[in-house]
Amino acid sequence: MTTYLITGAGGGLGAITARELAARGHRVVLAVRDLARVTPPPGDVEVRHLDLADLASVREFAAGWSGDLDVLVNNAGVMAVPDGKTADGFETHMAVNHFGPFLLTNLLLPHLTGRVVTVSSGLSRRGRLRLDDLNWEHRRYSAMGAYAQSKLANLLFTQELQRRLTESGSAVRAVAAHPGVARTGIDRHYGGVQALALRALYPVIAQKKAEYGALPILFAATEDIPGNAYVGPGGRKGERPKLERRRDDADARELWEISARLTS
Repeated sequence: MTTYLITGAGGGLGAITARELAARGHRVVLAVRDLARVTPPPGDVEVRHLDLADLASVREFAAGWSGDLDVLVNNAGVMAVPDGKTADGFETHMAVNHFGPFLLTNLLLPHLTGRVVTVSSGLSRRGRLRLDDLNWEHRRYSAMGAYAQSKLANLLFTQELQRRLTESGSAVRAVAAHPGVARTGIDRHYGGVQALALRALYPVIAQKKAEYGALPILFAATEDIPGNAYVGPGGRKGERPKLERRRDDADARELWEISARLTS
């Protein structure tokens, strides 16, 4: 039986991914921030508390893990939240979308036997990585800019993790996925004219079902794809996941080193 750990599985794409994997007979562990709001799907499912915005919570979660873990799905994320810092002093997008998953993955690596799937976004293309200001302390805050930077960080994390796994001779693979435009509620903090325009276009540009947005994640988690692959939606509605091209970035190694220092 394959064991999957999915972060942010209390709702949205994470909940759909968990439901589908449990329905296929896999063991699924849901890592969620609010235990009271989770209704586990039928099957071999366990729910555990994890707050990726709090590194102490990440360490406690990882310390409580025993046994093998086949697949880690770094799905949890926030989008376009107001300017703010976590208890660890990180900008919220970078904390939840990058630093938390970075630490969790590294702490769980001794248990991992299969792969790490990290969920990015098509908006990563708009990301501008400021290695000297990852936490937006020296520039005017942009909620969407912060989100895009954190999603670009997901791809650079995947790239560097795969390089390190290959270098060490590990058979574990690091891959990434993005859901396309799917109505999941993650954009609830997104405001202004751009948000109104985006929501008006949803019937045209969004997958008809959030389930379609989960397909690239499921594909990345279950199909035989190479390390550092990037899976996105294909087909008119996003119903056929496909491998996407992405360039390697020289900043990946430096981002890793900075992230390791900040989360140590």
